[in-house]
Amino acid sequence: MAYQEMWGGIALPPSPHYDGGPSSFSADVPEESEAEGWWFGAGLQRTALPYAFMIGPEGEFGIHADTWVPLHGSIEGWVESVALADHARRWARTTTTVTGEAVEALQLDGFEPVLEVAGRSDIWWRGADSLVAVYRGEAECMSAPQCRTATVYSGLDEWGLKGLGA
Repeated sequence: MAYQEMWGGIALPPSPHYDGGPSSFSADVPEESEAEGWWFGAGLQRTALPYAFMIGPEGEFGIHADTWVPLHGSIEGWVESVALADHARRWARTTTTVTGEAVEALQLDGFEPVLEVAGRSDIWWRGADSLVAVYRGEAECMSAPQCRTATVYSGLDEWGLKGLGA
């Protein structure tokens, strides 16, 4: 009930991954597993997917098929991630996407995690003039390492890196 009161009906912009993510938040009937705890549906999906968007036992936002994979430690983390992706896309001079093994080869020395996204399997990193979004959720959920994806947003100034807080 608390989730529905806080988030129910909020329409979301599309995520650059996960086929856009949920189109709006709405609570569903909780489901439970002895091994994984409980979770409930996060809202309506934009497209047909082999998994559902769920809220986990600790308030995590994630995906669930045969496996529960928290993408972010909170609902706010998902919202921050979608907003940051939209912001970075608008302000980056260059956007590069890598997949599979190339994701693990990214050099993130000197980068710091973007704490606002509360990253679990999906993590954002901030560097001197770049933001990097690393998406591992689908790869973990479907045991498909080729689904790992990272997007590098380069050529960002202080505004592009931090927005209004700059």
